[in-house]
Amino acid sequence: MELGLVTSNAGKVHELAAVLEPLGHEVTQRELGYPEVQAPTLEAVVEFGLEWLAQHHPDEALLIDDAGLFVDALGGFPGVYSRHAWDTIGPAGVLALLGNGEERSAEFRCVLGLLLPDGVHQLFHGSCRGSITRVPRGDGGFGYDPIFIPKGDERTFAELPLAEKNGVSHRGRALAELVEYLGTSG
Repeated sequence: MELGLVTSNAGKVHELAAVLEPLGHEVTQRELGYPEVQAPTLEAVVEFGLEWLAQHHPDEALLIDDAGLFVDALGGFPGVYSRHAWDTIGPAGVLALLGNGEERSAEFRCVLGLLLPDGVHQLFHGSCRGSITRVPRGDGGFGYDPIFIPKGDERTFAELPLAEKNGVSHRGRALAELVEYLGTSG
């Protein structure tokens, strides 16, 4: 199946293609520019985007996702505002907010939305617990990857090879749900 990933982030396309293309699904980047509503949950953001895309781009198989880094010591910030925080304070700003504090636990969450050509849509969820570093590490990945260490590892997402990252990451786990769905729905 050809799936258009609606994003301006080439890193997301690369991550999804690495998982879906070996299974026979072609992933293409689509910069369709749908409105991203400010909402209290990732699910609400993705649902709004899917409904808008269904109205403006019918008869296409499209994927969208929303993800966030939820830092416990910051009350879940940046969370649903992760993109805005990235654009304004970036990972260095998140590290500055944490300062020398000992509490560094966090969770990456992802909601992946699939819109099928018949208008049916489905959500897939993934999360990954871990902690925030004191300094950025690694050259891979994108976004907050250099400051997030998944639980059970000592490396940041930016230090993990892509296949390994996809096996433990929030997006990888949402992708696993999508793969299972595509396998049973034809």
